[in-house]
Amino acid sequence: MKEIEVVAAVIFRDNCVFATQRGYGEFKGFWEFPGGKIEAGESQEQALAREIQEELATEISVQNLICTVDYDYPNFHLKMHVYKCEILRGKLLLLEHQDSRWLSKNELRQVKWLPADLSILDKIFI
Repeated sequence: MKEIEVVAAVIFRDNCVFATQRGYGEFKGFWEFPGGKIEAGESQEQALAREIQEELATEISVQNLICTVDYDYPNFHLKMHVYKCEILRGKLLLLEHQDSRWLSKNELRQVKWLPADLSILDKIFI
């Protein structure tokens, strides 16, 4: 089975986390933590900072690793490294996503998450 390795940002602000809604592909309409694939020669942290700049026109500080998720989708295996992040500069412009929301701990389960992202919700607000 094909393996895809990605990074994801859990961006915190005022006891809420930033979530984005996919506007394309097989999982269009599902919610996720923003991020993307690691390119050759990049560290996980560098990849995440680049992806957030490309997708949201925002500079972030990549902080500690929250967890690594291994999840089997029907057509591939996903390895996702999830990091706590903070905004340094920018306004989180949606350049690739359909929608976004700031979600509190009590609101996290009010959106339809991608399965791999759903598996980390209990690890975010510890």
